[in-house]
Amino acid sequence: MARVAASRGPVLPFGVGPVDHLLAGGGLDGAGLHEVTGASASWSDDAAATLFAAGIASRFAAAPDVSALWALTRFDLYAPGLEQAGLGPDRVLYAQGRTDKELLALCEDALRDGSLACVVAEVKAADQTATRRLQLAASEGNTPMILYRRYRRYGQCPLADPSLAMTRWRIGTLSSGRLASPGVGRGRWNVELVRQRGGPPFSLELEACDDQGRLALPAATADRAVAPGRTDTVAFGHAA
Repeated sequence: MARVAASRGPVLPFGVGPVDHLLAGGGLDGAGLHEVTGASASWSDDAAATLFAAGIASRFAAAPDVSALWALTRFDLYAPGLEQAGLGPDRVLYAQGRTDKELLALCEDALRDGSLACVVAEVKAADQTATRRLQLAASEGNTPMILYRRYRRYGQCPLADPSLAMTRWRIGTLSSGRLASPGVGRGRWNVELVRQRGGPPFSLELEACDDQGRLALPAATADRAVAPGRTDTVAFGHAA
């Protein structure tokens, strides 16, 4: 367990300057609860949020001989898609529960065990008490937890429910960048940090995960010099 914790580190940076700069601590807490949802209930936003979570899990599980756990009540994952975000079959274990309540109890046990690189769970319902228990289990087991909140009602963002998560993310799809030749460019997402402990909310346009689970600034943004004091592609707002 000590080896797994050491390889994971206390925080996981994104490796994207504006994101890490605005995140309290410079990255995701390696012993905390983090929540993800889609910007809408559409298939495209659902897929983007799933791949965002997969990218984080793959980077937590980057060290040899460690695995992430992905728990869900309905097994509808597309394994080749997860692999494109860096979470290949050698890095992930799957667990299925009958209900959200059963699934969350399973995740608590997995977190406290401390031998996993990361725990991901897909649920439609998790009240504030459940998120408190998950945060405590993550802290006790020194293991990060990603709670993917699926939509229960069309048009009602799951992040409207109260939570003790350390960060809460909302992911939406954008048009991909143009290529010099005909074809589809790397996907782009609107990555919104709705709330975080100890830091401001923000929104960024980023390129989707590569096969190592890494996000990137769009090429035009990365190549452009930013004047001191400007945020350019970073939008600040109030927490939802």
